[in-house]
Amino acid sequence: MMIPYGKQFIEKEDIEEVVSVLKGDFLTTGPKVKEFETLLAQKLNFKYVVVVNSGTAALHLASKVLLKQGDKVITTPNSFVATSNSILYQKARPIFVDIDDNGLIDLDLVEKELKLNSNIKTIYLVTFSGLPFEDKKLKYLKDRYNVKILLDNAHYFNGGFCDIATYSFHPIKHITTFEGGAVATNDKKLYKKLLLFRNHGIVKSENFYPWEYRMVDLGFNYRLNDVSCAMGISQLKHSDKFLEKRKKIAQYYYNNLPQNIEPLYPYKKNSFYHLFVVKYPFKSLEKKRDFFLKMREKGIGIQYHYIPINQQPYYIKKGYYKHLEKMNKHYLETFSLPIYYSLTKEEQNYIIETLKKELV
Repeated sequence: MMIPYGKQFIEKEDIEEVVSVLKGDFLTTGPKVKEFETLLAQKLNFKYVVVVNSGTAALHLASKVLLKQGDKVITTPNSFVATSNSILYQKARPIFVDIDDNGLIDLDLVEKELKLNSNIKTIYLVTFSGLPFEDKKLKYLKDRYNVKILLDNAHYFNGGFCDIATYSFHPIKHITTFEGGAVATNDKKLYKKLLLFRNHGIVKSENFYPWEYRMVDLGFNYRLNDVSCAMGISQLKHSDKFLEKRKKIAQYYYNNLPQNIEPLYPYKKNSFYHLFVVKYPFKSLEKKRDFFLKMREKGIGIQYHYIPINQQPYYIKKGYYKHLEKMNKHYLETFSLPIYYSLTKEEQNYIIETLKKELV
């Protein structure tokens, strides 16, 4: 059987929570939605949370309330395309900045870009692999350059200094709601806008006729159902346990990897280790492809994160390609090893021994 790079972990308690909702009166737009949002706000250290039906929907809603047409937005090439796509949805323009040695956007280069262009008012940051940014540095950039900050925390499961943070609850993430996501903020005005746009731009009021609703803006159907929220509520109870196991797996990799394979960064206590990324000096992408295929033949589902967004055909066509040296090196040399709650020590040992044989 294939050892995947990521995988959900569902317990009996999760199933019982879902079944209880299936037997109840509300499958969607019911009490579990607000309950989940309240618990998430407490867990993530935000005042307000709006749950939605995917991480991509979370990014889209966040962009809807942060951006307007023509805005220029600094962002990273090292992410899934959904991050920068959400900028394009608002007819804004992403500006790709190179990464640092940890795979995060280089904040020194971000500042250089801000100095060159005072019209830039928003930065989209990605906590790649689960590694957070320093709040002090983010606060400095926000105050010094009067910018808004979005944290794409699809790989991270905590807060951080920002105007808005987005989350994903895809099955390979820290908790799952099947599919799902959330937008978090401490700004009440942004929160009210997020609620409006999540539900078609519709408002209801006691002052209306009993049957009446009014569409006051153009919104979307990004609601998350009660069944998914029940799953999320149950998964939240285990989130600390999930994180501790990921850290133990990461530590075992650090202590036992072959000498010719280097972790992307030294062990970090504050990383959530959504990914465990390693480096190897492949001579070409063809050599890397051959290695991938060999590992798949051995039943090990290593993965790559990420193909540079600005090198995707659509982005090249739109004129966003530029040479980013560290991103290109990252693309050539890195790959992600399996890491998830139910990964066994035996499976880890098999992965490590296979790496020793295939990367000599």
